[in-house]
Amino acid sequence: MKVTAAVVHEEAQPFSVEDLELEEPRADEVLVRVVATGMCHTDVIVRDQWYPVPLPAVLGHEGAGVVERVGEGVSKVQPGDHVVLSFASCGECTNCLSGWPTYCLNFYDQNFGGSRPDGSNALSKDGETVHGRFFGQSSFANYSVAAERSVVKVREEAPLELLGPLGCGVQTGAGGVLNTLRPEAGTSIAVFGTGAVGMSAIMGAAIAGCTIIIGIDVEASRLELAQELGATHTINGAETDAVEEIGGITGGGANYSLETTAVPAVFRQAVDCLAPIGVCGLVGAAPLGTEASLDMNNILIPGRTVRGIVEGDAVPDVFIPRLIELYDKSRFPFDRLVEFYDLEEINRAAKDAEDGTTIKPVIRMP
Repeated sequence: MKVTAAVVHEEAQPFSVEDLELEEPRADEVLVRVVATGMCHTDVIVRDQWYPVPLPAVLGHEGAGVVERVGEGVSKVQPGDHVVLSFASCGECTNCLSGWPTYCLNFYDQNFGGSRPDGSNALSKDGETVHGRFFGQSSFANYSVAAERSVVKVREEAPLELLGPLGCGVQTGAGGVLNTLRPEAGTSIAVFGTGAVGMSAIMGAAIAGCTIIIGIDVEASRLELAQELGATHTINGAETDAVEEIGGITGGGANYSLETTAVPAVFRQAVDCLAPIGVCGLVGAAPLGTEASLDMNNILIPGRTVRGIVEGDAVPDVFIPRLIELYDKSRFPFDRLVEFYDLEEINRAAKDAEDGTTIKPVIRMP
């Protein structure tokens, strides 16, 4: 079938909106009519080849839409179901079977390999392969053949064009707090970076009952919104020493911190700002090979922990419906992060995300 999609042909080059051919779903695949897709930091850095996904490729990994058809053996959804598309996992390795799909032993190939596990692709143009299956979906298109394990059924009353970001960025921030750090009510947390991931973490911290929630950024407008979404304090990192300020606010250091910026110097601050036995979660995605410097004794003596977090340690079929319920109860207003763009405006959406003009662009499909 003919589909319209945004294609990346070369490293760091703009998206090109083109007509492609899409195969019918195979066994364990689902054809989804995509309504809207979030633009995530990961889409931008893969366009720029920080992670070497093969090109040309259709990216997009925060899709939401309606099931059109299902392949042989699919039992999770049926035509007409409303779905959010999230990350892919094999479902067969030790970690998947243990309830940790975010640490699937085949995670990189499943999400960044640019093809089905057998090396084939559903997308093509003029007989030439276009790489797909990005995060099991490649949803910068009006139709997607998605892996069954990437598909999360949601109730029809939920605002479908808004839900895509729950599949990655929003899930990562909220899950990093609620699933991984699990702060006790009455504790303190410092969130470094108030983009979509950081804002979602701040909202998650408010849900968890943290009484000191500190947002750190260099953009005043984002810090203002962070306070509206639950931050009790904000720090402009360009104007003051964030570690010193956090120590003063908390009386000795934060119980928890979350680093979302992928900047090594900021990661160091996220560790150094902790109280004894504090925990730092690292979610920011840096270029492969990026190194950061930490004082070993500053971890050893205070008993601090540094923990990597992928996709908010979420099981999407469980966590995404919970976030929707929280949104419905006005406890998780992630809609305040979103601005909509048409597919033809995808390059402007990417630029606005990079510039910080828009926190979470969402691309509406034709």
